[in-house]
Amino acid sequence: MAEGREQDQPEEREGVVRPSTAAARRERRASSRPAARKDGSSAESKKSVVKTDESDEDAKKGRPTKARDGQEKRPSLIGRGFRYIREVVGELRKVIWPTRKQLITYTAVVLVFVVLMTAMVWALDFGFGAAVFELFG
Repeated sequence: MAEGREQDQPEEREGVVRPSTAAARRERRASSRPAARKDGSSAESKKSVVKTDESDEDAKKGRPTKARDGQEKRPSLIGRGFRYIREVVGELRKVIWPTRKQLITYTAVVLVFVVLMTAMVWALDFGFGAAVFELFG
């Protein structure tokens, strides 16, 4: 089993140690990135960005969001219903449906499990009922 695993994984380069903990991986990733500034952007990206409009200023933290006057209104209830149905049909197309044989197998497993659990509950109920009847007469 271990032999197959060794063959599937690519050989690691000599001298390269892979971090074994999540904290070590985060530290390694952070050390490979340029230092970030306090406002969340790096110094290099600030130099290359030229302000063209004030929409960037509105998106900064602590500023109110822009008014929604120019945006379209929500679709009607009927339009939203049709969209919902279209999305449901799209999701159902992604489902991997079981074959007839799989469906019969799954149904049989469920029925056998239900019969066993029903028999167990009946036996416990019968046993506890008889015990209570003997105890309190």
